[in-house]
Amino acid sequence: MKFSHTLTGAAGGVLLACAAAFAQDAAPAPAAPAGVGRPEVKTVGDWMVRCFPVASPGPCDIYQELDDQRTRQRVLSFSIAYIPSLNRHGIQITVPLEVSIQKGLTIITDSYTSPVMKFRYCDRTGCFVQMPLDNAAIESIGKSGPDAKVRIFADNGKAYDLRFSLKGFTAAHDSMAEQARAKGKAPAPAAPAAPPPAP
Repeated sequence: MKFSHTLTGAAGGVLLACAAAFAQDAAPAPAAPAGVGRPEVKTVGDWMVRCFPVASPGPCDIYQELDDQRTRQRVLSFSIAYIPSLNRHGIQITVPLEVSIQKGLTIITDSYTSPVMKFRYCDRTGCFVQMPLDNAAIESIGKSGPDAKVRIFADNGKAYDLRFSLKGFTAAHDSMAEQARAKGKAPAPAAPAAPPPAP
C-alpha cells in the first residue's frame, strides 16, 4: 500500500456538494457540481490541502488517498472539509466495493474510536461515507498518531483495517480551515415561502 497524491476532482466535487448540503442542514448530495476546475493544492505531511475554484460554504478540504501498489487501484480515500459559517466539518471516506453495507465502518486511532459510520451509497468506484463530523472528533484525531485505520467488514463478516497516516494532519487541517474562512461563501438565505393562492 502506498500514499497517493492523486488529484481526484470528482471526489473533491462530491465533498463540496456535501459541504453545501451541510450548510442547508440537508443530506449530502452524491453528484459532483458541474464544471469544478482543478484545485489549488499544497502538501502538508501525508495530506493534501485542496481549495476548489467554486462558490461554496466549504471550498477547501484535506485529502489522502491510498492505492494498492500492484493493481494501482484506490483502496481508501479520506477527505475532510470545514464550513466556517457553521463551524462544522464534513467527512467523505471511500472504500472498495464488496464491503458489508450494513456494518458500516469505524475510524480508529490510538486515542479515538468513532461511532459506526453508515455508508451513504456505492457506485462502480467504491462505497462512500458522507456525513458531518463533530469538532471534538477532529481534535481527538489530531491528538492521535502517527497512524490510524478505517475498519471495514467483508460480506462474510471478516474485519479489515485500512491504515492511513496522520502525519501532518493538524497542520493540514489548520491550513485548510484558514483558507476556507478566506474563500468560503456564506450560503444564501432561503427564499421566503410563497403565499397561498387567493381563493
